[in-house]
Amino acid sequence: MKKKIIGGVTAVLAGIGLYKLVNRQQDVAPSSAQEKWTVADIPDLAGKVIIVTGANSGIGYEAAKEFARKGAQTILACRSLDKAQSALAELQAELPNAPVEVMQLDLASQASVRRFAEAFKAKYDQLDILVNNAGIMMVPYGRTEDGFERQLGTNHLGHFALTGLLLDLLLATPGARVVNVSSGAHRSGSMDFDDLMFENGAGYTPMAAYGRSKLANLLFTYELQRRFEAVGADAIATAAHPGISQTNLMGHMSNRWYYSLLMLAARFILQSAAMGALPTLRAAVDPAAKGGQYFGPDGRNERGGYPVVVESTAASYNQADARQLWQLSEQLTGVAYTQLAGTAKG
Repeated sequence: MKKKIIGGVTAVLAGIGLYKLVNRQQDVAPSSAQEKWTVADIPDLAGKVIIVTGANSGIGYEAAKEFARKGAQTILACRSLDKAQSALAELQAELPNAPVEVMQLDLASQASVRRFAEAFKAKYDQLDILVNNAGIMMVPYGRTEDGFERQLGTNHLGHFALTGLLLDLLLATPGARVVNVSSGAHRSGSMDFDDLMFENGAGYTPMAAYGRSKLANLLFTYELQRRFEAVGADAIATAAHPGISQTNLMGHMSNRWYYSLLMLAARFILQSAAMGALPTLRAAVDPAAKGGQYFGPDGRNERGGYPVVVESTAASYNQADARQLWQLSEQLTGVAYTQLAGTAKG
């Protein structure tokens, strides 16, 4: 019984993102910047078209709601249509005239990603902001229908394919942005291109795979920005992380005995999803944001607070790793960024 309690407590700590993050991240003081960027700073978005993946709950829902509040045509791109429709009803109860619609997207399925891209392009001829927000966190080892390790397959490869399939619209829309949502957990991530997906589960741990997928999000962001710059594109790529916020990322643990304890602790330890969405919102719409910037909370260890530009690890800026990941991602997904081809520097 004692071992079960200890194991449960450890799982709770890991579940709320503190166990690894606090031990790996340096104890840095809050940002010296006095700014407090809030939803009041979001500019008018009328005439804009914005996609938010995983927008049925958590920071994705909160971000989508604020985009719609400011007038953007907002697409809730979600795996579960039932959950998405419930989110839409909740959003429209608060914002009755919000220009919002639901479209189905399962990032763990390359076929679904392609269907979504085709359906979107059949309806829209512009894409101002693509928020690659959806993700899974610390799940047991498994593979997607395409044979990818689930966390890398969903969190990185799904979004890599989606962005590439929508690239023509992004490049044709003045001032377009791609926002990739990473995590402080990228600090625990490492790239192993000899065994990127923990073949047959060898060496797999939920946190190691999650950290790798979140590091991949940043490698992708910075490489995409370099390629935008190389072709003179009127588009930028930014990234964000929510700190430690209340989301449904740990929903797969709902059958564990300690889940209710985790959720109870979350109310006192974690910041709200609305606060957690602020870095994503700022990365997406702040007119002063620059390509390649990474936004996170300004509080101690970036666990919570108002959004500011933060630093990611040296590993996230490794250009050789970024190029290798890019090439491998194109091979695995079959999605080639032909408009940006030949722009990688040696």
